[in-house]
Amino acid sequence: MSRLLNVDDRLRKICLLKKREKGYPRSVLSRFTRKVGADKLERIIEDKVVTLLKRNRTVNVDAVFDASFVKAWSTRHPKNSQKGFSDANARVGRTGRTFGLGYKLHLSIDSESRLPLVSVVAPANENEKKHTPSILEKTRQVLFNVGAKLRRVIADSQYSDEKVRKTVEAVIPYPANQKRDVKGLLRVDKKFRTYGPEDLKRKYHKRPAIEAVYSFLKTQYSMVINKVRGLKNVASHALYSILCLVLNREAAENIGRQDKAVSPTFFNT
Repeated sequence: MSRLLNVDDRLRKICLLKKREKGYPRSVLSRFTRKVGADKLERIIEDKVVTLLKRNRTVNVDAVFDASFVKAWSTRHPKNSQKGFSDANARVGRTGRTFGLGYKLHLSIDSESRLPLVSVVAPANENEKKHTPSILEKTRQVLFNVGAKLRRVIADSQYSDEKVRKTVEAVIPYPANQKRDVKGLLRVDKKFRTYGPEDLKRKYHKRPAIEAVYSFLKTQYSMVINKVRGLKNVASHALYSILCLVLNREAAENIGRQDKAVSPTFFNT
């Protein structure tokens, strides 16, 4: 970025740099990230999301919860293989069918607009259920600011918790070890085939929306390229990716091209 600011006329114009003025050095860019921090980035993202949801006149929201692995920029500690060597906050956790050293980005999104409502970054060894209550409460708060209501929560079986089911309509499959002999429950097998009432299956099929959001964040907005260490820095890195996704959608809606809401290359031409 520091080098591009000296040669890229488009970036220089965005950053209000004059014709012969030098771009910002690395020290300035790194200080900016430290000054802003994760808390302010979250507030910036929330403000943009609330504005976009109000613009779309959102009333009822089906929120989708899920978590995705973020690889740590570190190796495992030689004396304790469950944590990082140069990144003391990183922990070993499940990533797909295997295990890796890193963090998890927990997201709550609107299933229709695919806008991120709430995000939490935590060590990879922490279970999804640990963060579900706070994510649920924050999601409700964001929607309250919009004037909308949380209609239901859609998530995979990792979020199967009676406390969640008692507080909100939960479209969450029961894992095989829960209520084995009870019929009429939503279940998903290892090949992702759904079983249960048709209305629950139809609602659950909104869950892939969050997989698309994670794909955009990783392939289009550089979330997968993590080159920072520490929980706070990784959180800031993930939030920058989320902010880029939100700003891309805002820019697309401003020019009436909603079909380019997740296409950063469109704005590079």
